[in-house]
Amino acid sequence: MSNDIETMVAPGTAADRAERLTETIRDQSFPNIRPRDAATLILIDRADAVPKVLLGRRHARHRFMPGKFVFPGGSVETTDRLMPTAAPLHERDSARLMQRVKRPSLAKAAAFALAAMRETYEETGLMLGVPRAGRIPDPPGAWRAFAEAGVLPDLGAIHFIARAITPPKRPRRFDSRFFAADVAAVARHSEGFVGPDAELVELVWLPITEAHRLDIPGITAIVLEELQERIAVGMSRDHPVPFYRMRHKRFVREVL
Repeated sequence: MSNDIETMVAPGTAADRAERLTETIRDQSFPNIRPRDAATLILIDRADAVPKVLLGRRHARHRFMPGKFVFPGGSVETTDRLMPTAAPLHERDSARLMQRVKRPSLAKAAAFALAAMRETYEETGLMLGVPRAGRIPDPPGAWRAFAEAGVLPDLGAIHFIARAITPPKRPRRFDSRFFAADVAAVARHSEGFVGPDAELVELVWLPITEAHRLDIPGITAIVLEELQERIAVGMSRDHPVPFYRMRHKRFVREVL
């Protein structure tokens, strides 16, 4: 899931990304609503010279972004704070996730990343984490599957790469945090999560330089550009994390 900005954006430089997002804005005549906290995950396969990323095509009957190719993701749930982890988030990522939020805490920062991992499992059957012997305390919902599989989420393998808020007066609004992880972080793959009657009808691995050719939301294309830059510097935790939001009816790109 991503912000509700659906026009594809062509590749470009960081300097013009906010402007290109502004050009994709559609009807803003709906009653204004508060954006919901959300999280999404980009899996990266670096086995080839050009890294590949995983995208899923949403069902054509969905009211929200029907038929679009997106990263797995969704809303943050209260139970996401309760799942134990094998390792914490990197301190730089935690600090950035706590910026510009109400009641910031390490638990809230971790919940954003955990939500991205949970949603990835729910939509794709891919479970990220590390094997752990013994009983794992588990909150209800999808986290029970992690406990039954003996897998603990490893937040140390997650990178916070971007944040974006849907423009005001859209029918759905999200304050989305985008994370990335190497495919090596996948501990288990269950079948039956993707298909003609599921939220995602297919999954595709594409070179990151070709993904923009798909029918993807504008923010997805922008985040892929941000990810390319981060990969080029070795996924450095020191690399800036962009924050896209609307100000005075135009998108701005700030840095966390």
